[in-house]
Amino acid sequence: MTATANLTKKMFTLVFVRERNQLLLGMKKRGFGKGKWNGFGGKLQANETIVQAAKRELEEECGLVANKLEKIGLIDFEFQNDPVIFEVHVFKTDSYHGEVKESEEMQPQWFDMDDIPYDKMWADDRIWFPVMFSGANFYAYFLFKDFSTILTYKLKELSEIKSHFTEFRNSANGVPVTLPQEE
Repeated sequence: MTATANLTKKMFTLVFVRERNQLLLGMKKRGFGKGKWNGFGGKLQANETIVQAAKRELEEECGLVANKLEKIGLIDFEFQNDPVIFEVHVFKTDSYHGEVKESEEMQPQWFDMDDIPYDKMWADDRIWFPVMFSGANFYAYFLFKDFSTILTYKLKELSEIKSHFTEFRNSANGVPVTLPQEE
């Protein structure tokens, strides 16, 4: 991939619900990621904060309302030859109300923490989930060749969650890039 001033970021949310030694995942039934287990989340709507989007997506996709969310990570996903970077804000909660229910988009299911279905998830999950499970905050950058092949990645535990996109991408690809908002 060549450096370009045309890189843009789209912001997304991703929420993981934990209950004791279990994690709630959803089988994606349509759209991007169909057929994969994942957390609950999606795109921000106009005039919506990241936290508002995370809470809305959680409720829409599995029926739960988060009483509180804790931001635990930030992941930048890049797909080779695609100028759009997916900036994903990762949250966890164990404080919620409502009943878990299937939606048009997701089929939720509880999994024991030692029985996560990595073989039916995004390839990057088995890399950063252990950091999430350890309780550490993190930043990660993944460059995918296609929807199942990771070309390179960087993962860093952090005390303060912030983007390291330019630093990680430049060192991973050897191709300098600056996004407009980072200039």
